[in-house]
Parts: sequence; structure tokens; C-alpha cells
Amino acid sequence: MASGREKAYAYLKDTVLTDPAMQGEYLSEQDIADRIGVSRTPIREALLLLAAEDLVELVPKRGARVAPLSGREIRELMELRAIVERYAAQQVVDTGRAPVRELGELLERQRVLDGPEQAKEFIDIDHLFHATLVSAVGNALLDRHYDGLRSRQVRAGVVALFNQQGRQEAVIDEHRAILDALTAGDAAAACAAIDNHLESTLKVLLAG
Repeated sequence: MASGREKAYAYLKDTVLTDPAMQGEYLSEQDIADRIGVSRTPIREALLLLAAEDLVELVPKRGARVAPLSGREIRELMELRAIVERYAAQQVVDTGRAPVRELGELLERQRVLDGPEQAKEFIDIDHLFHATLVSAVGNALLDRHYDGLRSRQVRAGVVALFNQQGRQEAVIDEHRAILDALTAGDAAAACAAIDNHLESTLKVLLAG
């Protein structure tokens, strides 16, 4: 069974920090404690862990603030994702382990999600799409490294959907291009499609 701190950490990272409405807002320890049924102590402990990851900002006499992703953080996130995902695409094509069926199923799940109320679920699947590609390499250390980007990736993805009308449809088209290239066994085309997808997301985020 998860400890109070672990429960609070997971809730804050996966639910609160990925809520577009919470970007730049201060967090109420008591409100969060009441929501998940723990005392304020594990909330504080979880916030300290998140602050160490630069996901929240601890402001003296004010509390914890959800720090919006800066332009520099967004660029660095996309740069790091590009390095990992291009490597994964090359590896799975070279070894014949491209997870074509799994990616196709995830893409179909994304297609039926539409509108702001389903944005978080859409981006959760978006992350899973990319994580499935990385996981197919079969490198556990790489998986853990990539999973460490999840909170920032989901936050950035949700914000991008709200920043540009029609972004969901564009993401599906960009994912389809990645999948088509992997299906064809064309690593160069897969890497180019990944670059296009991440560059498009970066432009939307920086424009917002």
C-alpha cells in the first residue's frame, strides 16, 4: 500500500500539475489533503520532492506555486525527447521490434477523444504512444529516464491543445506519419516525422 507521501506525490504530479487551470497558481495544502484523505504532513513532503524536481516553486510565506514551464524548459524538453525518440525509432526498425500494432491501437483510442473535457485523457494517450515506442527498445534505464519527463510532457501537451484550435487533429496526423514510417521499416522517415511532430508542438507552445 502506498504511503501518504507517495499518494500525495502521485496525485499532485499526475492530476494537479497537469491541469492547465493550475499553471501559475498557489496550492492549498489543506484542500489537497482533504481531497485525497491524508494529513497535511505528507502533502508538504510531496511538495518538497516536487520542488527538488523544479515542478513546483516554494515561495516564502506564500506556499507552493505551480511554476509554468518556461520557454527554455519547453525547448530543452523537446530537444531531449527528440534525442530519445529518434534513437528509439532507429533501434526498433533495425531490430524489427517496432510496436506497430500497439501504436495503431493507441492512435485509434486518440481518434475518438475530442474537446477540452477530454484533453487530459488525449495527452495521457499521447504520452503512452511515445513511451510505447521508447519501451520497445528494451532498455530499462532508458524507460526510466523517459518516464521522468512524463509530468512536463503531459503539462506541455495539454497546454498546446488549449493554445491552438485543431491541435488534436494535427497530433493524430503527426502520429499517423510516425506509425506509417515505422510500419514501412523506414527509420529515416520515422525520425523526420518525430522531428516534425515535436517542432510543431514547440511552435504552438512558444506562440501561446
